[in-house]
Amino acid sequence: MPKTKSQKTEIVKKLEDDIARMKAAVMFNFSGIPVKEINKLRDDCRKEGLDYLVAKKTLLKRALAAKGFPDVAGKDFEGEIAALFSFDDEVAPARVVATFAKENEKAKFAGGIFQGVFIDVQKVLELSKIPSKKELLAKVVGCLSNPLSGIVLVLSAIKENKEKATV
Repeated sequence: MPKTKSQKTEIVKKLEDDIARMKAAVMFNFSGIPVKEINKLRDDCRKEGLDYLVAKKTLLKRALAAKGFPDVAGKDFEGEIAALFSFDDEVAPARVVATFAKENEKAKFAGGIFQGVFIDVQKVLELSKIPSKKELLAKVVGCLSNPLSGIVLVLSAIKENKEKATV
């Protein structure tokens, strides 16, 4: 059943709200993917704190144009398009869709928005290879703790050597 004008207006308002609050977004073509697999993707999105939204391409383009992305509104997306919006982690949408695309060959990136700029498929793929924010923070902590633990080991060795020398 076709959507009424008021329903379409609500969808555009929801899209505009998500676009205004997002840190990053990824659009992808999900044509031909079974509903069971899409539901699995929706679960993964919930775990990552992402909004998964399917809307008509014209409504998506209208919302993007209204929020200052006329270059995206001019793009010709092919097939059925879904959008993943992230409000916390900038690389999470790209990473989730890339993981999903490895299992489902029919999933194809259509582009994305990162730091307020439309990015093409190639840049979305590059973005998907960046580790999550938690992983990057863990690596920073590891890098900071390694030199400190080395200093502690050296100081304790000096202390032991002094004790042995005085005995």
